[in-house]
Amino acid sequence: MTINQQFDVIITGGSYAGLSAAMALGRAFKHVLVIDNDDPCNKQTPHSHNFLTNDGKTPAEIAANARLQVQAYDTVQFFPGLTVSGRQTADGFLIETDTGEAFTAPKLIFATGIKDMLPDIAGASDCWGISLIHCPYCHGYEVKNEKTGVLANGDMGFDFARLIFNWTSDLTLYTNGTSTFTLAQMEQLQRRQIPVIEKKIVALEHNRGHIEHIRFADGDTTAVKAMYAPSPFEQKCRIPESLGCELSEEGYIKVDAFQQTTIPGVYAIGDAAAKMRTIANAVSTGTWAGMSISKKMILEGF
Repeated sequence: MTINQQFDVIITGGSYAGLSAAMALGRAFKHVLVIDNDDPCNKQTPHSHNFLTNDGKTPAEIAANARLQVQAYDTVQFFPGLTVSGRQTADGFLIETDTGEAFTAPKLIFATGIKDMLPDIAGASDCWGISLIHCPYCHGYEVKNEKTGVLANGDMGFDFARLIFNWTSDLTLYTNGTSTFTLAQMEQLQRRQIPVIEKKIVALEHNRGHIEHIRFADGDTTAVKAMYAPSPFEQKCRIPESLGCELSEEGYIKVDAFQQTTIPGVYAIGDAAAKMRTIANAVSTGTWAGMSISKKMILEGF
């Protein structure tokens, strides 16, 4: 292993959060390395919404334009690859990539996001982010008043149905097995005429990610336009945990008001550290972390 270069800050993850942090740091004359393997979680999503000045653009278009703007700063360098390990050193941290390169820096930022654990249903991964969706604030307006499903059960399913009802009353809850709703919840769902289907789902029949029918284990099918699936997740990158960073009960990396984790010098931004999965929030946390880190380094070096 050869250590190629020392940087002020190494950022793992080069999407919206990572690029925002890189810009803030680069404009403060900090020597920054962004390591990215071009595998964002929203790569299948056809359009992005709720981000001012970019509403309706593709996620890839927004990210490409952001990268061009960050590349204008000669204080920021990019390395195409996957970060596979990290460890503390006497002077900070050492990061190694999947091709054997190693880089060092006194500060690390993880903008690595989370990995959705999709239901074991044929077609789910093909539809994810297109018509099998997780957030009405990101996607709800585009499927308003359409025939819509919620794939969830218990308190999560009940709360999600209450929320989605704002965007469409043509709503059905699919529990994919025995319902665990309370009697009070069932009564409220019935008052709103929201059916609960307990049959096992085996497939989402779709056309290029756009759901056409739900297929059940008994062979029956039903048509839907969209389906919400509040899914569990895990951290996409395990290096923060290996460094000792603590996770919240929900599974997000714990950070303080400056986006620093429980390990001094290690920061986490974007989806990896926040429940709000929006481009706006990713940009916000990235910019704040970049400004906070640069200010700390500037004052420490004065």
